[in-house]
Amino acid sequence: MTKLKINSKFMSDCIFCKIAKGEIPSNKIYEDEDFMAILDIAPVNPGHTLVVPKIHCDDLINLPDDLAQKSILVIKKIVPAILKGVEAGGFNLTINHGVVAGQIVPHLHWHIMPRFPGDGWDLWHGKAYPEGEVDKVLEKIKNNI
Repeated sequence: MTKLKINSKFMSDCIFCKIAKGEIPSNKIYEDEDFMAILDIAPVNPGHTLVVPKIHCDDLINLPDDLAQKSILVIKKIVPAILKGVEAGGFNLTINHGVVAGQIVPHLHWHIMPRFPGDGWDLWHGKAYPEGEVDKVLEKIKNNI
């Protein structure tokens, strides 16, 4: 298991750390040395799964690169089973990063949300940039890479 240089211990009050340590029961669909995948307790749709690193890490930015890469491989491994198991036509994969983005538990986790025709869930609503704004945003982002 990869260890974080900072905050490598389980957080005593973190629900996902407690699940990883076996202190709280969960509906695990997958587990390996570094990750667990559990059914969400308040699913958007049947099969809504959370992929959670076993080490405590608040967000994707602070996840060690090797675990970030492995996370996608874990997701690729379990998604076909989820889709087949609940007979879904597709899925959304999301991370809520920060409170403003809807992150409730401060422990990184991916949502795999199976999708069904007519399930009532819409995608976010985009809007065009105001005149000249796209260039300003583009430059600000590029200057910070």
